[in-house]
Formats: sequence, C-alpha cells, structure tokens
Amino acid sequence: MKKLALHWWILIAMVAGVGCGMLAANAGQSAFVLTWIRPVGTLFMNLLKMIAVPLVLFSLVAGVASLDDMRKMGRIGGKTIVLYIVTTSIAITIGLIVAAILKPGGDIGPELAESLRASFQQKTDATVSSAKGVSMLDQVVGIVPTNPFQALAQAQMLQVVFFALMLGIALTKLSQKRNTKPIVETFQLLSDAIIEMVMIIMWLAPIGVFALLATVIAELGEDPDKMKQLLGALLGYMLTVLLGLVIHGVVIYGLLLRFVAKVPIKKFLKAMVPAQLLAFSSSSSGATLPVTINCVEKGIGVDEEVSSFVLPLGATINMDGTGLYQGVAAVFIATVYGMDLTFAQQAEVVVTASLASIGTAAVPGVGTVMLTIVLGQIGVPLEGIGLILGVDRILDMCRTVINVSGDATVACCVARSEDLIHEGDRTVHDDVISD
Repeated sequence: MKKLALHWWILIAMVAGVGCGMLAANAGQSAFVLTWIRPVGTLFMNLLKMIAVPLVLFSLVAGVASLDDMRKMGRIGGKTIVLYIVTTSIAITIGLIVAAILKPGGDIGPELAESLRASFQQKTDATVSSAKGVSMLDQVVGIVPTNPFQALAQAQMLQVVFFALMLGIALTKLSQKRNTKPIVETFQLLSDAIIEMVMIIMWLAPIGVFALLATVIAELGEDPDKMKQLLGALLGYMLTVLLGLVIHGVVIYGLLLRFVAKVPIKKFLKAMVPAQLLAFSSSSSGATLPVTINCVEKGIGVDEEVSSFVLPLGATINMDGTGLYQGVAAVFIATVYGMDLTFAQQAEVVVTASLASIGTAAVPGVGTVMLTIVLGQIGVPLEGIGLILGVDRILDMCRTVINVSGDATVACCVARSEDLIHEGDRTVHDDVISD
C-alpha cells in the first residue's frame, strides 16, 4: 500500500482542526472543544516539551565535546552567532520599513482603540507585570545559572545552553589529559535516544495538531461579534506583519540558501515541511526543535557536528520572525497613539529587540513580553499591547515558522562553510506513516 508522508497527515489535521473549531464556534460549542479537545493538544505539547530540554543538553555537550579542535569550535560558534544577530537585525529592519510604508493603525479611531484596550485589559496587565523590572542588564546576568539543575527543572533554555556549552568545553580541554571518549559517547547516545523518542511522538503529531488548531479557532470564536470587530480593525496590522515575514523568508533566506549554503530551495522546503507545520501549530520553536534537527540532518544533509550545536542555540537566541513582529507592532501602537517614531527610536527598536530576543524563552506568547521591553525603551505606552492581543496567537504561529526556518537556514550556511553538509535526496519522514 502506498505510504503517505507525515507532513500530508499534519496538513490534513490542520484543515480538519480549523474546520472543527469553526463549526464548534458557530454552533456555540466552543466549551466542548476547550474541555475535551484542548487536553489532547496540551498532552502533545507536553510530550514535545518533555524532550526539548534533555535534547538541548545532550546534543550541545556531545556536539561541543566532539569538536576536539577548540579553534574549530570557536569558528563555528562565531559564524553561528554573527549570522543569527545579522538576520534578526535585518528582520526587524524589514518590519520597520514595511510598517512605515503601509502605516497600519492609521485608520483606527480613538473610540475603537480604547474598546480594544479595554477588551484585553486583563491580559495586558498580566503581560506588563511579567516583564516589569526586566532590563537588558538583567537579561545578560540571567544567562549564567546559579543552579544548573534548577535551570533544567524550570526549562530555562538559555541557562541550559550556557551550562551545556561550558561542560562541552571542559570535556574538550580535559580530553588532552584524560580519556573522555566514553562520556562523550554517552552524551551522543543519549542525544540519539531523544531523536528516537521524537520519531515515536511524531506518530501522534496529526492528532495533536488537530487539537491545537481546533482550540485556537474555538477560542477566537467565543464572541463572533468581537472577533469580527478585532479582525476588521487589525487586518492591516496582520497583513503588514505577514508581508514582512514573507519578504524576509523569501528574500533573505532565499539568498542565503542560494549563494551561501548552496542548498536548492525546493529541497530545503521539502525537507522542512514537518518542522514548519509543527511550528505553526505549536507556536514554539523550542518544542519543534527535535523535529527541526531531524529534518535538517536527514532531509538536507547537515552533519550532526553542526546541527547539534547550531540548532539548539538558534531555538534559544534566534527569533527573526518575532523580531520583525516587534518592529511592526511598535510602529502600529505608536501610530494609534498619534506618535511618529524618529529614526533614533527606530534604531533603538532594532537594537533592543535584537538583544531581547537572546534572553527570552522559545515558547508561545513570548513576543508580547519582548514587546513590553521594546515599547518601554522607546517611550510608547505599554497599555497599547492590548490593541494586538486579540490576533497575537495567529501571528505567533506564523512568526514561529520563520524562526524555525531561520535556524535551519543558518545551520545550512555554517555547515557549507565547514564542508559539513552531505548531498542526498531522502525526504524526512517519508516512511513514517502509511495510509
């Protein structure tokens, strides 16, 4: 019997989930979806989150320790960080330029703006409260964990990355005095075991994706009149963000893949479909990380020596899509409040959003916390966040796709520069599920 690739099952589940959510909302049965279907999506997300932290720890330690040449590790690390910072800065700049041209928010009157802010006042207060007192210096200091085991337990990804890098470097230096090969092989074996767990969990992906999408649509449809009002008023803002994401994905990633990584775009997209669909459904590049690693290694041919280092780091510090969203959202909110951002303020948005993206977790909704930091830096009222919370979940799903695609693109570029990318045409997960 002919096999059906996993990404087709996920795509079918996405369509079914949207349809189920819309039917439930129109029939007044959103509560049924939220009560009985949401837990299935939560269970699937918990399975992915369960393996995300161990994978980052094991793969980074094994990846760094296997680079017995410290100069090679420094070279790969340097290229990775520079590419992540540059692409994020470019993404934010694109967002600012597109927003300056389209001017979203100019057609929202003061009464509608106040109505939108009031509708999401509770969520706004919670977002502002969670980011209150956070400074860029706090972000830097917080990178170093006082207790690495606590960081692991609380899924503080950046602290886990820092500890894993330090442990990997220590093992590399220790290898000059003692035989560290057994412990390095143990970490590598554990990393491979996590990947095998991914393959098991991905059998449930279509069911989990169906539940996640049905829940999102059902929540939006709890108040149809409010949803129509919000979508109508914020349509320009949404289109601006989506246009910016498309430009960044097609132009910037396309150029990097074509001229730096030298990977056919068709091959890249075909390999990355499972990760991109899961990123869209889960809104979490951290939860998608195991699938991203599998797609990049098996579908594109990036050597594990690069993927085990670049991708976990990217899931933590690289947020091109989220950064672009920061730029558009800042201009949108400022426009609604009748403020024109100066060139200096826009430059502050680029710098602040780039730095803020490094210290935030790769989880759903983190963009609103980052936005609080950005708005505070340029003097735009934080209450304006309430204007965009109604559609943030939809945009969060879209920008996460760009985040994950950016991680994979940089991994391809670094692998090509180190001659650690292997040619091949095997499609990821083609043999996972049969019809």
